[in-house]
Amino acid sequence: MNPLTAADARRVLDAAVAHAEQMPQPMVIAVVDAAAHLVAFLRMDGAILGSIDVAQRKARTSALFRTATGELHAAVAGPEAPLHGLDTTNRGLIVFGGGEPLLRDGEVIGAIGVSAGTAEQDTEVARAGTTAL
Repeated sequence: MNPLTAADARRVLDAAVAHAEQMPQPMVIAVVDAAAHLVAFLRMDGAILGSIDVAQRKARTSALFRTATGELHAAVAGPEAPLHGLDTTNRGLIVFGGGEPLLRDGEVIGAIGVSAGTAEQDTEVARAGTTAL
């Protein structure tokens, strides 16, 4: 497997920032490697401070579970959900939109997490970042 490089992370970050600027919505963007360790990070001017932690947790969640954070919501939400309580593990996961896995040759090599907009905006910006790989 080819790991996520710093150059890869920068391309992902730059693509996400470019998309956020077009919205325009200042965002917090975190890029992690496959082990969920931070590789690149940016809080755009004007992005809310509370989104710093949320963006990093979205990226970690996506990397650790190898899926988009929005995909986990149905499995976690509500006491009857098959994975109810999962979001309280791993120092707190985020299970709403804005975290997307980064793939190379079908393998998850990392993830991007975006926060500061709506869940839909965060997902849109995160997906824009994934296209850079």
